[in-house]
Amino acid sequence: MTAAGVESSPGTKPRGMRHAVGRVLGFVALCVALFAAVLLIVIPAVTGSQPYTVLTNSMAPKYPPGTLLIVEPVEFDSLKLGDVITYQLKSGEPAVVTHRIVSVGVNQDGDRTLITKGDNNTLEDEVPVQKVQVRGKLLYAVPHVGWAANWMENNNREGVAKWLAVGLIGYGVASIVIGARESRRKRKAEA
Repeated sequence: MTAAGVESSPGTKPRGMRHAVGRVLGFVALCVALFAAVLLIVIPAVTGSQPYTVLTNSMAPKYPPGTLLIVEPVEFDSLKLGDVITYQLKSGEPAVVTHRIVSVGVNQDGDRTLITKGDNNTLEDEVPVQKVQVRGKLLYAVPHVGWAANWMENNNREGVAKWLAVGLIGYGVASIVIGARESRRKRKAEA
């Protein structure tokens, strides 16, 4: 036994608490990176979803500012009361809002329309939402991630996110490979 309480083989250096903590942190970083990649990149890509960030308190407290919303395209006729949708304020313009459907109606032409309202708002939205405005329905939300997503979007999000993910995954894989090599060396030395 060494002073640190870790056995060592002849010719190998004893490993201490810092090494163990480093390995655990590396594994945790890998797991977080993989989980984030699945939530923020893989699922949206597979479902054709679009990320949006909540910027106001209109949907608080459930979706406060900074929440990242993953919105998937859906058939307009499948939308129902209670669904949270993201729609363009004016068709063809980039400004969007995310609110809950509180009523379904019909316009003068007989087309289906949706009445929406922010969960934190006292009044319904004034203008009914038409099919052409709807970007999609909320698939899931990730709290607090929206601010980082907005920052990355303004600073080449795809490049930053990909390199960050590659770096974290690379670090995790390298940690696992190094750990496996050390385990093999240890077993050979013990044999």
